[in-house]
Amino acid sequence: MEKGSLVEFRLSGDGSADRQRQRCLAVVDRPKDKKHWVVVDAQGQPHTLHPRDVSYEVAGQTYTQSDISSFVKEIQPYLEPTNLEVAWELLVEDGETVDPTGMAMLLFSDASPPLRYAAHCLLSDDRLYFKQKGDRYEPRPVSQVKELKHQMTVEAQRQQEWQSLVQRLRQILAGEEVTLSSSDRPWIDALERFATLGDEATHRTPALEILAALGQAETSHQAAFQLLVDLKLWHPHENLFLRRSQIPTQFSQRVLDVTHTCLTSPPPDPSPNRLDLTHLKVYTIDDESTVEIDDGLGVEFLATGQQRLWIHIADPGRLLTPGDGLDLEARRRCTTVYLPTGMIPMFPPELATGPMSLLQGVVCPALSFGVILNPSGEVESYEIHPTLIKPTYRLSYDDVDELLQLGIKAEKELEAIAHWANQRQLLRHAQGAITIYMPESSIKVQGEEVTVSVVENTSSRQLVAEMMILAGEVAGRYGQEHSLPLPFRGQPQPELPPTEELMRLPAGFARDYAIRRCMTRSEVGITPSRHASLGLDTYAQVTSPIRRYSDLLSHFQIKAHLQGEELPFTGEDVKELIQVIGTTAYEAVQVERQTNRYWGLEYLRRHPTVVWQSLMLRWLREHEGLGLVLLEDLGLEIAMRFTRAIEPGDRLEVNVAYCDPRRDTIQLTEVIEAAPQTPPM
Repeated sequence: MEKGSLVEFRLSGDGSADRQRQRCLAVVDRPKDKKHWVVVDAQGQPHTLHPRDVSYEVAGQTYTQSDISSFVKEIQPYLEPTNLEVAWELLVEDGETVDPTGMAMLLFSDASPPLRYAAHCLLSDDRLYFKQKGDRYEPRPVSQVKELKHQMTVEAQRQQEWQSLVQRLRQILAGEEVTLSSSDRPWIDALERFATLGDEATHRTPALEILAALGQAETSHQAAFQLLVDLKLWHPHENLFLRRSQIPTQFSQRVLDVTHTCLTSPPPDPSPNRLDLTHLKVYTIDDESTVEIDDGLGVEFLATGQQRLWIHIADPGRLLTPGDGLDLEARRRCTTVYLPTGMIPMFPPELATGPMSLLQGVVCPALSFGVILNPSGEVESYEIHPTLIKPTYRLSYDDVDELLQLGIKAEKELEAIAHWANQRQLLRHAQGAITIYMPESSIKVQGEEVTVSVVENTSSRQLVAEMMILAGEVAGRYGQEHSLPLPFRGQPQPELPPTEELMRLPAGFARDYAIRRCMTRSEVGITPSRHASLGLDTYAQVTSPIRRYSDLLSHFQIKAHLQGEELPFTGEDVKELIQVIGTTAYEAVQVERQTNRYWGLEYLRRHPTVVWQSLMLRWLREHEGLGLVLLEDLGLEIAMRFTRAIEPGDRLEVNVAYCDPRRDTIQLTEVIEAAPQTPPM
């Protein structure tokens, strides 16, 4: 370089990245050392450059710092990028390369220093028609230019959509009523994934771009969650446990179409020769909120003086066959998921609560288990039939408790069922059944209201439970006697704590909890096995085919055998289904537990001044003073740190010092002296 030379350099960067930087013109002033020169730009600012930092030198004359502005102004009219398309069309056919001097002659018929520099600017900024090869530029092939034009069009459209999205989001945040477009969905999906999965989310860049564009200083998944709430796309209590799961929350249009067909034009009954039991009284007994009615109970008084118990189970298989669309959808879901905010059904609600349910006063298909018991409660004989029944009464558990307490003679069937349920319970205990009772929370969320109550272990609930267990024993016996591959459920014998150890705990929840901790998980297989806690040698669940696919699977197998048909599922089929069902059901149970935990904590967060009657259940880490307490009024088990001596079974009063349901954090403190407050209803 020489003093007075006009040179171009980029303010920072090098190589290909250098082309993205702002170009700057300066006049060479003086050498700084053997390798560097001092140049001065149009504003008089000095810069130190190495010769390799110079991206272009305007050769042919010398300049001063005051000449730079006029030089830049002189070349402006020639910097129209569309000029390059004309030159490209002339050069591409022969593939001729060109330098700035040649391009100046081609475009302007003049190769003066300003026009050579204008040509250099056009070529060095071009991303479409030419690519640099050393000091010269080669025209890109026609196909490549076409593809690049397409990419640029797509990118321009994307940028336009992006700007529109940001504008709409800003309007929503400002309180305006704005509807997002379908093109916004990929961006919102990315934001939702990031809010749901955090650092584990894939393709986080769009989410981070949205946060940055809307001026969010924090770019964490918590910030994404709050933004979705502020945009009114999510509820403040959005269920992230459900979103992280694979549980489908909507039915596809294909399934809805099949549902409509089932409702308007039911398929032929696959069990045309049903036993007509519509003359018998049938009770359906559930919680008042239950909408899927899948079991009913009755008694038939025989001429011999014996009583035949009838356990009627809804027959959803009346409307589907193994392998059809509805069956595959139920298999995919495998269970109804029950959450405080509502349920996610295994079947479309129109079917599950309609023709699949046992509705009062309506003739309904059922799979019915008729059982005669001997005086001690053992199964003396049984029969299983596809039937038609007509439920007489729909009763709540409270209704049944009241009827039993009053001893209403007109309902002798109900009294008989209660008698046999009691006999069955005594029999199972004699056979080694293990019965424990820990309070179970019932958490309901309606709008902004959260209620928590304890499900009482009443006579009516015990009655229904015993009848369902009896049906499971009969189904297991039938499968065992006929070598049917059913999803038999068993449970290994648990190793319970020594009697002396248990007796040191107060009778009640603390002792029952110690037993519960030792209970082994139930196992499912295609061969019968003993179920330790039920005290049965064989057992197969069949009583909830609208809500559990394993029960529906048993229905398919049993009904086919009853009708002399080939079984729809082989042993290997059932094994495979058991594995799939187990995995999906486990995920559903986890989501139910996590969601109940969240809303339980949210309820406690809303009532920080209430004093809760509690029971110390066990130590979690005694050396750290960390134990588990049961809030008896709510049935909630919460970890708590103690600062005094305490033993399992001790009672205490606590309230909430701090609670953050989203972070699954709660701190209880013991209330030593406080006037008890009435828990909220």
